[in-house]
Amino acid sequence: MSAIKVRFAPSPTGYMHIGNTRTAVFNWLLAKKLGGEFMLRIDDTDKERSKKEYEDAIRESLTWLGLNWTSEARQSARLERYQEVTAKLIEAGRIYACYETAEELEMMRKKLMTKGLPPIYDRASLKLTDEQKAAYEAEGRKPHYRFKLVDGDIVWQDMVRGECRYAASNLSDPIIIREDGSFLYHLPSVIDDVDFGITHIVRGEDHVTNTAAQVQMFEAIGGTAPQFAHLPLLTGKEGKLSKRLGSVSVIDLRAKGVEAMSICSYLAKLGTSEAVEPFYNLDSLAQTLDFDKLGRSQPKFSEEDLEHFNTKLIHGMPYSMVADRIGVDEDFWNVVRNNIDVVADIEQWKNICRCTVNPTIEDAELTDLAASLLPAEPWDEETFSCWINDIKSQIDRKGKGLFHPLRKAITNMENGPELKILLPLIGRERVYNRLKGKAA
Repeated sequence: MSAIKVRFAPSPTGYMHIGNTRTAVFNWLLAKKLGGEFMLRIDDTDKERSKKEYEDAIRESLTWLGLNWTSEARQSARLERYQEVTAKLIEAGRIYACYETAEELEMMRKKLMTKGLPPIYDRASLKLTDEQKAAYEAEGRKPHYRFKLVDGDIVWQDMVRGECRYAASNLSDPIIIREDGSFLYHLPSVIDDVDFGITHIVRGEDHVTNTAAQVQMFEAIGGTAPQFAHLPLLTGKEGKLSKRLGSVSVIDLRAKGVEAMSICSYLAKLGTSEAVEPFYNLDSLAQTLDFDKLGRSQPKFSEEDLEHFNTKLIHGMPYSMVADRIGVDEDFWNVVRNNIDVVADIEQWKNICRCTVNPTIEDAELTDLAASLLPAEPWDEETFSCWINDIKSQIDRKGKGLFHPLRKAITNMENGPELKILLPLIGRERVYNRLKGKAA
């Protein structure tokens, strides 16, 4: 079997959002499952919009997610290669110059649609004489360039969509070079995929028509088309493609306390026939990857659902995954994790249990009695109930009148984690002193 190699090819024109994160996750998991390589390719041919800060953020996001790459390339460094291939294709008649303006092309498109015809470019530029071309250039027009499709069926077996078949005669020859000489996505991507030995391409279904044209580009430059998998696009909860999806960035989710494995687990199973369940490492998640289990409908992404899923993942998260960032022992973590939404919430518990608290005494009669009735250690979650029952038997307090003064004395907080869980973590000496009004 030939070596497996996939690529993730973001454009550094914005932060890494949830849609292209999903593409990265699927590519990485596929490479891992098949024992292949994951390549990072920076598609930075858009000089106006590409920014270093976005590229840095993409790298940071991938690294934090655990989606490490084994090699990388940058399209802006390969322009000579693209021009070399383009020159050969012009000579072979597969790339040709066109002189229509954007306004003229739009008018042609509208006329065809008015007649009920598909808006396909009519290849009028192929009929231009040298004199006509010279006249256009004399008036200041600069050509754009199209790739000439060859008539016939374009067929490939898609890993998600099954057989895909397009009649080339129903497609427009794609523009590959703009009037300013800059390359569009299509041809450079194909050249890169051939040069770097890419065997599988996983991307969104919005690229399916591009793929049809690119299959012929692979053949034209003497390459072999990789295997394709076109993922259904994510939609918002309302079932529509949402601008909000394009603004939910990995950096924002991380800042909210969403774990890397929550994002990877959620995105890998969303829209599949499998339950969306937490995974705690990428290797085990990769072994479950199965494109046959992906549905064809567009899955609904919800940031709120992801945050709830993140809480579920944290409740089962092993201590080894957080040991180096929480500053508590394993026993403390195992008790607390079921009572927090994000890992950072543990700070509140640490402050209450491990740091000095200046208590607020609202009802000295109650808190003095409670201190006198404190049972001996060791304590567990049953300790609190037994202690409260003893207090109730000796003083007429109930509801908020009972629990609020105890909470204010023990934690100096209006609300917070359950006292029955807190008590064993705080310890008898601290609880006693706080009930007596002493900082402890």
